[in-house]
Amino acid sequence: MKKIPRAKYKDAAKILQKGGLVSFPTETVFGFGVVYDNEESYKRLVKVKRRPPEQPFTLMCADRTDIDDYAYIDERARKLINAFFPGQFTIILKAKETLPSWVVSKEGNVGIRVPDYREIQNLIRAVGKPLLVPSANRHGEPPLVNSDDVYNVFKDEVDAVIEGESISNVPSTIVIVDKDVKIIREGYITKQDILKVLEAKK
Repeated sequence: MKKIPRAKYKDAAKILQKGGLVSFPTETVFGFGVVYDNEESYKRLVKVKRRPPEQPFTLMCADRTDIDDYAYIDERARKLINAFFPGQFTIILKAKETLPSWVVSKEGNVGIRVPDYREIQNLIRAVGKPLLVPSANRHGEPPLVNSDDVYNVFKDEVDAVIEGESISNVPSTIVIVDKDVKIIREGYITKQDILKVLEAKK
């Protein structure tokens, strides 16, 4: 595993563009990343995470304006996106048909996040496409929060790690917007925060 300083994120972008697997800090916990449209990279991510393949990974975009390319957004979802992106928030929406099958859940949805972490936004922009990003850990184990832990646990299973430490150490809030708006996991963004946004007049 190669250790990469945060200022050298373009080196990590080149690894990702070639189908590699990179770990990096975010404002929540440490994450793993691969380009979203490379099936072999996706399969490798499943193997490293030891996660059931029927559980798709979150699509991480550099900017909230990118979301329209990958998911259908109604008025409720738009309110949440405008209020909480970039930030510690993941929204599950109906996926557009152009997304690869391994990115989409059996219900036809995709989870999307825009990190509030400039280095990772810049990393995704340098790659030129979104990443599939779960937390950096084995399935069912606590997320890792610094590059040393990632290095010690995963060693040669991962191509590179961007050095540093995650900020909050709390996973993002997850919300699904379908017929109803349902909170799947509550983090720093609370149910009250979400209801306030949804109930606000234009």
